[in-house]
Amino acid sequence: MSRRRPDGRITPALQGALVAAVGTGFLGTRLLHLRRNWGATADEVRSTLPGDDFVPEPAEQTTLAVSVDAPAERIWAWLVQIGQDRGGMYSYDVLENLVGLDIHSAQEIRDEWQHLAVGDHVVVVPEGFGPMPDGYSFTVALADPGHALVLRQSPPEHPWNGVWSFHVAPRRDGGCRLLSRMRTEVQPQWGRRIATRVLEPVTLVMTRRMLQGIKERAERPAAAPTASREMAP
Repeated sequence: MSRRRPDGRITPALQGALVAAVGTGFLGTRLLHLRRNWGATADEVRSTLPGDDFVPEPAEQTTLAVSVDAPAERIWAWLVQIGQDRGGMYSYDVLENLVGLDIHSAQEIRDEWQHLAVGDHVVVVPEGFGPMPDGYSFTVALADPGHALVLRQSPPEHPWNGVWSFHVAPRRDGGCRLLSRMRTEVQPQWGRRIATRVLEPVTLVMTRRMLQGIKERAERPAAAPTASREMAP
């Protein structure tokens, strides 16, 4: 059946389908925006965390969190490995690789990935990636082992002024809360504001899965770190 009338106009049925699709997409985006503090308590959302001071007000902020039944040092051992060219992102590798990001999340703790220092770069998009041929990485602004990892993006290297930070907060029962905070300065340009909101659902879903991926790995029985293939006998 033709979706257009003989005069070239779109049929009412197709108009209705397009309106429904746009409405569904908007509703889904809106619902995910309402979950921008997925898993976090009210106190965690309100708390001031290391790295927040890099981004002045007005700023948009999200806080995601999971409970992990593992000590801080074990969680940190997995967290500090993140990076496209390191231990991966512990998220949806299949989806990331469908678009060509070549990310492979580690299933073991590796000695060579246990060190990050201020000024190091955590790669999330490799060089040569089609839409972003220069790749994309965050600069380490703070690495406090067992407590906090703060990744920074700012002009002129990046269009956004923001931080992506991770925080390990011990609980009394020996487990921890693992938090991820994304804080971005509100852009004066409407185009960038719209881009931020459009990308937000993807960021929320992928980061939520990342926290769950770290949780799953940290809660496994502890194993000794593995040497790199180059170093192994």
